Amino acid sequence: MKSKTEMEKDVRQTLDRAGIPYEVLPCDPDFADTAAFCERYGVPRENSGNTILVATKKEPKRFALCVVLASTRLDVNHAVRGLMEGLKVSFASAEDTGRITGMDLGGVTPFNLPDDLPVFVDQEVMRADYIVLGGGGRSSKIKISPEIFRSIPNIKIVPGLSLKNSG
Repeated sequence: MKSKTEMEKDVRQTLDRAGIPYEVLPCDPDFADTAAFCERYGVPRENSGNTILVATKKEPKRFALCVVLASTRLDVNHAVRGLMEGLKVSFASAEDTGRITGMDLGGVTPFNLPDDLPVFVDQEVMRADYIVLGGGGRSSKIKISPEIFRSIPNIKIVPGLSLKNSG
């Protein structure tokens, strides 16, 4: 398994090849989780993405990565279940997330993933002028145009992947 520094470097190389400008935002690893990051660094939740690995409950498990705005919540029971052929789905464990993506929670990004891992991005993400996502490790984030999602082959933009947070 690659070191966290190597993973962050690989993510940046993937972004460089895509040719879409981005900014690396250094992050205190203690504040890498989305809510803590937004509060600590003043990033609006409407511009911050949650990158979530989900898994089918039925063995053999199948996985998919989902990206939604931090101001919403992933519709696991309906939207994701429909994308996973009607199978019951739940959030993947931290262990599965690390094993499948090579990244720790708080640093997971939709870039530089295995080619066979489906990635679903909520259409609401595409409305943002920029999005802040994990940088491949807990010590950085990536600020980039959501247009990046149109240039990565295994990413599917999905309407209705998220629900509005209540309150």
